[in-house]
Amino acid sequence: MRLSRILFLFVTLLFFSSFQKNNKITIFMIGDSTMANKTLDNDNQERGWGMVLQPYFTDDVIVENHAVNGRSSKSFINEGRWKVVLDRIKPGDYVFIQFGHNDEKPSPDRHTDPGSTFDENLSKFVRETLERGGVPVLFNSVVRRNFYLQTDSSVDDESLRDKKYADFDEKINSDTLVDTHGQYIISPRVVASKLQVPFVDANKLTHDIEQNLGVAGSRKLHMWFKPGEHPSIPAGRKDNTHYSVYGAHVVAGLLIDEIGRNVPSLTPYIRHYDMTVCKDGSGHFMHLQDAVDLASKGFVPSPLGKGNVKAGNRITIYVGAGTWKKPAKALSENIELILHKDAIIK
Repeated sequence: MRLSRILFLFVTLLFFSSFQKNNKITIFMIGDSTMANKTLDNDNQERGWGMVLQPYFTDDVIVENHAVNGRSSKSFINEGRWKVVLDRIKPGDYVFIQFGHNDEKPSPDRHTDPGSTFDENLSKFVRETLERGGVPVLFNSVVRRNFYLQTDSSVDDESLRDKKYADFDEKINSDTLVDTHGQYIISPRVVASKLQVPFVDANKLTHDIEQNLGVAGSRKLHMWFKPGEHPSIPAGRKDNTHYSVYGAHVVAGLLIDEIGRNVPSLTPYIRHYDMTVCKDGSGHFMHLQDAVDLASKGFVPSPLGKGNVKAGNRITIYVGAGTWKKPAKALSENIELILHKDAIIK
């Protein structure tokens, strides 16, 4: 009798554990390099905003980032990448859709036209997500950091990773950020309105933060590194499209609140910490000691792109899954470590 009861309780717990695991919300992300995951090889400092999004949600949400460098809505479909995502969508999941940077390119394997083929591809993503019981969310493109009136649309964003700091002087002849996307930022809004699905104006949000930071201040959001500034980029780099670790977090932190406003069903799962530490590169830091050192000095990364700023009376540090080395010194009372359920400090 006692053994049967124990077995019953065990099976019940196993069932509910499996039920909880299988019923977690998944957010699938599809898009280009501004959203994509990046390699961590050689201490790479580039991040897509989608790569750092997981720590802004509770553990009830799983972020699966399928965005890939250099892809347009057309190539994402033609390469079979959309089918991979579509086959995994279950009712109640979300799909975040953000294309445009590469749809603008003239190459026939990527190019689409706004108001025509671009809208058709976005509509396909939306309709097929809805057919699977998922929730599609359309985003328009984040801005390029461009303070020059005469833009060169022929430049491939992917080639910017090969531009060393000394390769070119920055062209500046405007105090105002100049748009490079044209009608491509309109299409997602039009399709969202037509099909009655959520839309997030990522272009306006990133335009406003870069404009507020100005020509010099906005460089910190991107892969702008002087020679010798970071060991992984000895020759430096000037890249006005792709985000640094810090820039990706500024953008993701702002976008997550905009997502909450436009997709209220996700609001209960959204969270903010002063700093995040994750072994997969999704945090502000990859080493716990680095976050603790900054907090011990009374500073935290500014969510508004202004570098490290004075902290308030309480500093929260989220520690992701994994085994972490105990900080060298005891934490002060105003520093709180918030551990993922699979995080261990020893």
